[in-house]
Amino acid sequence: MSSPSNELFWTIIGLILTIGGTFVEAFTTNFPWSWTEKGLEIHSLGVTYQIGAVLLTGCLGGKRAGALSQLAYVTLGLVWLPVFGSGGGMDYLTEPTFGYIIGFVPGAWFCGILAFRRDKQLEWLAISCLFGLAIIHSFGIIYLVGLHYFQLFVLDSPLLLFPTILQYSWQPLDGQLALVCAVAVLAYGLRNILFY
Repeated sequence: MSSPSNELFWTIIGLILTIGGTFVEAFTTNFPWSWTEKGLEIHSLGVTYQIGAVLLTGCLGGKRAGALSQLAYVTLGLVWLPVFGSGGGMDYLTEPTFGYIIGFVPGAWFCGILAFRRDKQLEWLAISCLFGLAIIHSFGIIYLVGLHYFQLFVLDSPLLLFPTILQYSWQPLDGQLALVCAVAVLAYGLRNILFY
């Protein structure tokens, strides 16, 4: 699993999944046992597959592939390729979501470390995804605090800190936790199919 060719493969796959996941909204359906009464209903999770792609890369590719794919994603977005949710370029450094994007690198790294620390177990993969998600949110919140104080002292127009943290960390959390569950199940299945 740790051969350079495998790491390169998962780095490229992770980059492609993250770029694609940025623009695809995550949906779920109602429970199958209610399909006869209500029919098939589709509900938005309020998030995209972006964080799911980050965590899946860590779970399948390991720490290096996970971190390298996200480092490539951040680099591509900062050199004006529109791979971020609202475009790209150096102006994105002032976006409130950029801290979360920076958190993709250590989040994928740490998720990859934990995912391969033990033999593949569904519960352990879910725990590794939860820790990766926590790291992403930690970086995002720290960045929001820094952006708030930077704008307070330099621009005299501070970012409203607590409503912004609620908007970017609390409100999407339930959808992201659903993605964590899906990623853990998918990673467990794929690792069994790929025999590692």
